[in-house]
Amino acid sequence: MDRSDLSTVRRPLETANGLPNAHYIDPSVFDEERQAVLFDNWSGLGVGADVPEIGDAVPLTFLGMPLLMVRDRSGTVRVFQNICRHRGMILVDAPRKIEGAIRCPYHSWCYSTSGKLVSTPHVGGPGHNTHDGIDRALLGLIEVRSHIWMDVIWINVSGTALPFEDANADLLARWAEFDKPLHHGGADSRFELAVNCNWKLAVENYCESYHLPWVHPGLNSYSRLEDHYHIENAGKFSGQGTLVYRQLKGDKGNVFPDFDGLSDKWDTAAEYITAYPNVLLGVHRDHTFAIILVPETTQRTVEHIHLYYAQPDTDAELRARNTEQWKEVFEEDIFVIEGMQRGRHAVGFDGGRFSPAMDGPTHMFHDWVAAQLERHRAPLAAE
Repeated sequence: MDRSDLSTVRRPLETANGLPNAHYIDPSVFDEERQAVLFDNWSGLGVGADVPEIGDAVPLTFLGMPLLMVRDRSGTVRVFQNICRHRGMILVDAPRKIEGAIRCPYHSWCYSTSGKLVSTPHVGGPGHNTHDGIDRALLGLIEVRSHIWMDVIWINVSGTALPFEDANADLLARWAEFDKPLHHGGADSRFELAVNCNWKLAVENYCESYHLPWVHPGLNSYSRLEDHYHIENAGKFSGQGTLVYRQLKGDKGNVFPDFDGLSDKWDTAAEYITAYPNVLLGVHRDHTFAIILVPETTQRTVEHIHLYYAQPDTDAELRARNTEQWKEVFEEDIFVIEGMQRGRHAVGFDGGRFSPAMDGPTHMFHDWVAAQLERHRAPLAAE
């Protein structure tokens, strides 16, 4: 496994290099980051709107791990490993409604939506549904630690992270005004973008506003580079904000309703933050969005984008326009992040340098990734 020296990454912004090439193209480093960066922290998996009703179940594969999101009978969203405790068979292979129990298609062991093993037909022989050697209480579904905030379903696979509210206390406090019901716009307010790059490049690009004049000329025409500011919280999150947010208006001057109780700051401001490691969030006076980055390989990532509003049943035409507007912005970034990915195959590239004035949020993310890897490597080095 590559043990690249990360000391230059962890230098101050003015003298630091970016992460070495191996962190974008080497499968062994991808596997190391899978555990140290994504499994050991609170990563985004999906959204509550994916399982809106009791009994809704959606299977997902996250970094090779088969998972199942379920809204149980009490209305709580749970995340389980999508395998039967008997022989490891996949339980649910397509999104569906669980009317009774989650039944394994192999030997028909059944689980409640809260994960309890409730039925083991013929486990003790034909016609005998129990056996002294099979303790159902010990063989429920393997639950993955989860939490919902901003409708994002966050998971901590290793179970070793601080409680979500503690690990993300500063971000929750910063956006406390948006801690209220968010209404997913529905089918016209979700889309996916498959990009040929390492997931970290999507984060790095999102964190900074430096590229706006050249990559997003339409957006930059009214929300200029000089209207933006850095958002930096070392070890937690980073991103950018703008002092100029222009509401989308319909043909008759109609706009989306505002969130209740917002301070005057949000009349004109908007903020875009990466909650480390893989969730990109945006907040505005009248809508929010969440982008969940799902890494598939070292060089392929799927971006899952969801838009939310202050009220249900907002104007459908305006919603569609808003979705299309954001899709256009996010698609403008694709050639950049894919171009940087191709660039990581340049032998001798040293990770690049950062603009001391413009790249602070991106460097902060690099430093955090390096810190996670150093923490992960420390026990191995001591063995």
